[in-house]
Amino acid sequence: MKNNQYELNPHTIEKFLQKPCKDFTKQDIIEFIIGNEIEMLNFRYVAEDGKLKTLNFVINSLEHLDQILSTGERVDGSSLFSFIGAGSSDLYVIPRYSSAFVNPFETIPTVDIMCSYYDFEGKPLESSPEYILKKAHKEFKKNTGFTFKALGELEYYIIADKSYNEIYPAIDQKGYHESSPFTKFEFIRLEAMKYIAACGGKIKYGHSEVGNFMDDKFYYEQQEIEFLPCEAESAVEQLLIAKWVLEKLCCEYSVEVNFSPKLTVGKAGSGLHIHMMLEKDGKNMMVENNKLSNIARKMIAGILDLADALPAFGNRTQDSYLRLVPHQEAPTNICWGDRNRSVLVRVPLGWTFGAGMTNDANPQEKVIMELKDSKQTVEIRSGDCTADLYLYMASLIVAAQHGLEMENALELAEKLYVNIDIFKDEKKLAELNALPVSCKNSAEILNKKRAFFEKNGIFSKGLIDNTIEILSKK
Repeated sequence: MKNNQYELNPHTIEKFLQKPCKDFTKQDIIEFIIGNEIEMLNFRYVAEDGKLKTLNFVINSLEHLDQILSTGERVDGSSLFSFIGAGSSDLYVIPRYSSAFVNPFETIPTVDIMCSYYDFEGKPLESSPEYILKKAHKEFKKNTGFTFKALGELEYYIIADKSYNEIYPAIDQKGYHESSPFTKFEFIRLEAMKYIAACGGKIKYGHSEVGNFMDDKFYYEQQEIEFLPCEAESAVEQLLIAKWVLEKLCCEYSVEVNFSPKLTVGKAGSGLHIHMMLEKDGKNMMVENNKLSNIARKMIAGILDLADALPAFGNRTQDSYLRLVPHQEAPTNICWGDRNRSVLVRVPLGWTFGAGMTNDANPQEKVIMELKDSKQTVEIRSGDCTADLYLYMASLIVAAQHGLEMENALELAEKLYVNIDIFKDEKKLAELNALPVSCKNSAEILNKKRAFFEKNGIFSKGLIDNTIEILSKK
């Protein structure tokens, strides 16, 4: 008997199995593959360059499929990570059944599964970014009792021949929430959203963004896809898969997708804003008595206290720092505020009040609309798609835990709160510490604050050293 809750579910495997992906077992994957005549299986894993890698299997028997899913496969770690030498480079890649999805691009019916790395002793690879995030979240849950949930706002430009903009030309830097035909690539965004959702991405919405402009040859149009809150590990992998989907689609349509933080001076850059919330027993802990809770304020304080070190993981090219300039809705200084897009950490509208808005807008509706739980998040606005997404999310979790454990967290939060546009108040701006201005600067600050990240063995000394060395050369 079908469960109605899956009738509208775009995730092909969840809909077929009538169960959430977190509960997928090996036998579930086998059942789906047999029931849907799947012919190939792809292992997917992320290397040091942040890109999804692929290992293809032709399924030739039930025994073969069972073996692949049970034991994984070997790969050359030295070709995936610079810190692994050729002398002892073999790694295992082991599939995580909960991540399985149907590949939307292959003409041969194919299931893809994300994998984790294990070393020659069968232990998780300590320096794998995916495992570092897993460790950070596990430590956070153990010490705070909270689950760290997050969502990303994935901003990008589509670049195409300028002839695309000849009919109903876009107005420079006025693309926010434009509709077709004034935005030219809505159709790619819609197709991408469909595929991302089918791959397991929990999408909140998509829209065109502020940025659009032309040069002598090309038209540049900015778009955004935003996700729903989920556990940190899943939030990262949804972003990775979404980037891959967009790259595949744009390649098929012979246009370019570009995730760079800054394409040119004076035009909107592309960030990767991360919204965060803490949850306990299924309840959002960011609000108390219709106000931002002390838990949320402590979390913000911790993020602000380590904010100048976070770009070492979240802003990893020189272009990143060209985006972090005044008057471009990008942060430059360490502060926070409500609904304020000039600050580093923003507290967006969270439906704290106004539960009756829907009834007011729809007086014919007789059922009183009530919000079951708060949607409140807090948003850090500095990161971009140059980030190592696993390490950046892990660093945010470390910073949040730091805030919850700080003795003076509430005092620091009060001190760094602003309720003005900081770029219109030079005196206030001068009182606030600034974010790094270059990769080298971020490396220097990370070195000063490395103890916070190395605490509890989350980030290894070698990984911090390697991060500092790489950034210092950029």
